[in-house]
Amino acid sequence: MTEQVVMVAQATPEELTERLRDAITRLNRRLRQERPVGDLTVTQLSALTSLRIGGALTPRELSEAERVQPPTMTKIVAKLEERGLISRTPHPTDGRQVLLSPSDQGLAVLEDYQRVRDEWLAGKLAELTAVERETVARAAALLERLARD
Repeated sequence: MTEQVVMVAQATPEELTERLRDAITRLNRRLRQERPVGDLTVTQLSALTSLRIGGALTPRELSEAERVQPPTMTKIVAKLEERGLISRTPHPTDGRQVLLSPSDQGLAVLEDYQRVRDEWLAGKLAELTAVERETVARAAALLERLARD
């Protein structure tokens, strides 16, 4: 075992919490940086992703999902709509509301972003040894379990 693996194995839950949080944060930041050249902001991309995951949402539901104030979401939605990345449909039960959903073009943009990030990560994983990739696979399974619980 390497010295770093021994240090992790002997880490307290609090120490491991800090290391894991920092590693996930840095990896997430790095993945966000890997994106096709374009003028979508991280915030716009996040809102579009929330619509893909959550289905059709009202602007208020989207602002709550993204944890931003409604006026901020209004600006984000306007930019996405201007680019043809989202569509509005009347709310089926409340005539005062609209539902927002990603357009076909919006879904295509998300697929491009996902493809670029996946290619970057696959390249980095390919640089690891088979044993290291197995360790990452086991860690991924554990992280998925933690996220579900």
